[in-house]
Amino acid sequence: MRDILFAELDALFDEMVKTRRFLHQYPELSFHETKTSAFIQEQYQLLDIPYRANVGGNGVIATLAGKKPGKTVALRADFDALPIQDEKEVAYKSKHANVMHACGHDGHTATLLAVAKVLKQHQHELQGNVVFIHQHAEELAPGGAKPMIESGLLDNVDVVYGTHLWTSTPYGVVESARGNFMAAADRFIIDIKGTGGHGAIPHQTKDPIVAASDLVTQLQQIVSRRIDPLETAVLSIGKFHAGNAYNVIPSTATIEGTVRTFNPDIQQFIREEIGKITQGVCTAHEIAYDYDYLYGYPPVVNHAANAEKVIAAAQHVKSVEKVEMVSPSMTGEDFSYYLQHKPGAFFFTGAQINNGFVPHHHPMFDFDERAMLIAAKTLVAVTLEEQ
Repeated sequence: MRDILFAELDALFDEMVKTRRFLHQYPELSFHETKTSAFIQEQYQLLDIPYRANVGGNGVIATLAGKKPGKTVALRADFDALPIQDEKEVAYKSKHANVMHACGHDGHTATLLAVAKVLKQHQHELQGNVVFIHQHAEELAPGGAKPMIESGLLDNVDVVYGTHLWTSTPYGVVESARGNFMAAADRFIIDIKGTGGHGAIPHQTKDPIVAASDLVTQLQQIVSRRIDPLETAVLSIGKFHAGNAYNVIPSTATIEGTVRTFNPDIQQFIREEIGKITQGVCTAHEIAYDYDYLYGYPPVVNHAANAEKVIAAAQHVKSVEKVEMVSPSMTGEDFSYYLQHKPGAFFFTGAQINNGFVPHHHPMFDFDERAMLIAAKTLVAVTLEEQ
């Protein structure tokens, strides 16, 4: 049956590409994906697979009931885009200004729809059920996974799998991990409140830029000098904003950054250290501040047995040249919530384009569309492994 399904997916490749490119032209931001959700619903209507809409927001859940008893396997794909201007000069370039599928979620959606289509054609042979989770708002915490789960999505599910088309990994490679796979992704915001004034008379001000600059330097020492080198952690400053004129010392400065961890104790330690250092620096500069630490998604922790099933499943796909267990990535994903409730695993499907690597969340982002076939076949194969 597996080889038959693989052949049917091969026959659907052009349709997958067409679907992906259509979605790429009409992206929608997190929590605003109403038209994308409607498009997904239309596909399940055409497939005659029962579905629920508006699950936890804009989410869609379709359920294919097999004719034989067995497990209920859930497969998940996300479908939101990012606030980025698409700078690619391609026929399927985004038609929405400053909105772009810069992370491959259009490909995830096209992949899962193709999987649903081929499995529907063999519904009478299926042992158990397959639940197709089309999740909104992965890109923006608190994300779409949590409210979808709170709706009862996983109540009758036995196991859950998902994949991400991954452009830092070459085409033909499938990666997963036993245990920790992707990190907890938190955000912090610090507003430095000084006293502005003329750039020529700085002694009459409380300069927030100097204080914030000092703070950035001090914060970078938390991981390098206060965390056990055997622990894994990242602290990065991604935003520093202050002032609008070259000769004016502003009254405020804002820095924002991210913290990535696997160990909750390390996560809490960094949160507290940011607060202590901020207080110390601002006291030294005789300046006020506000500090907010926003918890994001928890780490993606694969269940070892299910990660092994992914690896075994991918080895059946002829286009796969390499399958491996890899070290964890410090990127984040709200697939973590599914794995907190049910056994399962997440994996990367290599999608790097031959002519060069462009990172996720980049205005020139694109991926090797052949990777959708590898992702679809691996999801189909691991579903059959569970039956």
